[in-house]
Amino acid sequence: MAPMCRAEGRSGAMAVPLATRPSGGHMRPNPWPAGVLPVPTFDDRENAFENKFAHDAEMQFKAEARRNKLLGLWAAGLLGKSGDDAAAYAKEVVAADFQEAGDDDVLRKVAADLGALATPDTIRARMTELMVEAKRQLMSEV
Repeated sequence: MAPMCRAEGRSGAMAVPLATRPSGGHMRPNPWPAGVLPVPTFDDRENAFENKFAHDAEMQFKAEARRNKLLGLWAAGLLGKSGDDAAAYAKEVVAADFQEAGDDDVLRKVAADLGALATPDTIRARMTELMVEAKRQLMSEV
């Protein structure tokens, strides 16, 4: 424990650590009271929030892309495609998501390709189910 001194001049005296001794043996003043860690600055908190926001946005993008791939593979199965044809169709579905913001572009493409094989409501329900699966897959990879 660091040597203590009595600080006078206030109502009563209190014990204050004089210094800490690092491994080099030199005396260095202790900037923080015992058991107190430095408080992160506002800039540190701001950077942490920005990093979290960027990470969350990246994970959402990856989950949507994975969901669209899984949707494409599901639709390819309904269309009777398999193997390389199914993988190529899944890539087309993923690419369709870049036409406009939101999921409507993907829904329109898959609904147009499936025709009477599935209703838009069925496709949207499948998209919701596959989003859960996509997030689960991503979390297992991390």
